[in-house]
Amino acid sequence: MKIIDKINQCIEENKTFYSFEYFPPKTDAGVENLYQRLQRMAKFAPLFIDITWGAGGSTAGKTIEIGATAQNMIGVETQIHMTCTNMKIDELDKAIQTAKDLGISNILALRGDPPLGTQEWEKTEGGFTHAKDLVKHIRNKHGDYFGISCAGYSEGHPDGDYEKDLHYLKEKYDAGADFVVTQLFYDWQQFLKFVKDARDIGIKCPIIPGIMPINNHSSWQRMTSFCKTRIPEEMKEEMSKLNLEDDNEVKAYGIKLCITMCRALLNNGIRGLHFYTLNLEKSTESILEGLELCPKESVPRSLPWVKPANAKRLTEEVRPIFWSNRVKSYIDRTQHWDEFPNGRWSDSRSPAFGELGEEIAYFYRRKFGDKENQITAWGKEHDSIESISNVFVNFIEGKISFLPWNEQHTSPETNIIKDELIFLNKNGFLTTNSQPKVNGCPSSDKNVGWGPKNGYVYQKAYVECFISPAQLDVLEKVVAEKYPMITYQALTKDGRAKSNIKEDSTYVNAVTWGAFPGQQILQPTVVDSNAFLVWKDEAFHILDSHWLSLYDENSNAHKVLKSISDEWYLLNIVDNDYIHGDIFALFKDVVERKQ
Repeated sequence: MKIIDKINQCIEENKTFYSFEYFPPKTDAGVENLYQRLQRMAKFAPLFIDITWGAGGSTAGKTIEIGATAQNMIGVETQIHMTCTNMKIDELDKAIQTAKDLGISNILALRGDPPLGTQEWEKTEGGFTHAKDLVKHIRNKHGDYFGISCAGYSEGHPDGDYEKDLHYLKEKYDAGADFVVTQLFYDWQQFLKFVKDARDIGIKCPIIPGIMPINNHSSWQRMTSFCKTRIPEEMKEEMSKLNLEDDNEVKAYGIKLCITMCRALLNNGIRGLHFYTLNLEKSTESILEGLELCPKESVPRSLPWVKPANAKRLTEEVRPIFWSNRVKSYIDRTQHWDEFPNGRWSDSRSPAFGELGEEIAYFYRRKFGDKENQITAWGKEHDSIESISNVFVNFIEGKISFLPWNEQHTSPETNIIKDELIFLNKNGFLTTNSQPKVNGCPSSDKNVGWGPKNGYVYQKAYVECFISPAQLDVLEKVVAEKYPMITYQALTKDGRAKSNIKEDSTYVNAVTWGAFPGQQILQPTVVDSNAFLVWKDEAFHILDSHWLSLYDENSNAHKVLKSISDEWYLLNIVDNDYIHGDIFALFKDVVERKQ
């Protein structure tokens, strides 16, 4: 969705909104930490976030990657910066098209700062001279697809003067910019004058003030010196009384200052605030709390999985459960689909899953860290299945933070069945995915709730695990004898299959659904036989490429993991009795029978 549409809606409803800005970290580990911060700060419900573009396009790839991840996986509307510095038109076109392909539909168009190590800005041969040229180019080439914003300088550009900058801003507006985000400032009265002056020369679009909290004195001083930010005399006087070496004292003052400044802006009719977070969260959170703008409750999940803020996927309302812990690969496999399931999976199936790209392998290599980091987490030596089982148990208990099939820590709903999952793994059922049964829980429940208020949600108990052939033989017999409401599918890496589902039917089983006032029953999570074929290949590929490959071929660890890869089945099993069923009793029966 274009940000300007969301802004206009807030203005029409007289609602205050805010947004956050982040920059791409230099290291892969920093990027991963930023993703975690974005997920936490998404709970503050910003109207949008934006990601900066390094000097001279130095972070172009990371900017687009972070933007796409925020848009598609974290589900927050995202705008990326784009500059003219060191960028030829064809390079800009390539970056714009990549962003478009990844579902990004908002760009902040800038001239950009001079490249590092230079003082003067110079036009790149075959590039643009001004931000207005970039705005006009995007509009001419892509029409209204993109929401486009531009920068404003309430005190005048550091390299220009006030009146000329107003004239340049009008040119950017006339070229097609939808709204303005200003450079940081601390003189809020000057900002209000700037808005009035802009309106007087015909700039009618929203103008959003840029707010930068003070986290420590030295970095703040560097930033304000670089931007030539005017510091009001009253502020200078107050800061002279601080111990500038005490970051906590400086930060507390910065929070108090920004609350006062933002409240003055809001009292004078400004509806939006844009926070330069510097990739930090506490100061911004404290300012929002001081302004009483923080959501009093956690923002409810609209679906059990995060719905992307991606216009292409607006109709998507159903997903196979198999990718619930591996969202990035699901997004990648399906990003080129022409349509997305918006009802029962079998009735609106998109044409095909795509192949896993090399960028996904890179994403997870970075996610899990280097080889030594993985070996440390998953064990240097393994000489038995029991040793491998302990790795899964350690994950469930929170002693390690990731498994090859899981991007992050266990979810709150997994903790509901924590003891049962520990039992399964200790007994050789290596679980990669699961959910507890839920029978009419309020949609506001903090562990399993999702969807609109005053609804009720339901779940069938589900387990996915690697299972040995011997255990599967016993499980089949026990299911046939005692558990008529259980359905299961099991596949080996080479495609050998076992199932109690009729072969002549396409198996699509809703395992999560919700009933809400005035709506049809929503069924957002399913087990689907065709999708399981795709997931099976991925699950075994993960085992081989992310874990088995860590060990020397002659090692015991390699031999144990290879036996799982070559001989075991990937099982998904559903207890369709979400009222009285007990899927874990089945597994206990299998363990007792096998003994």
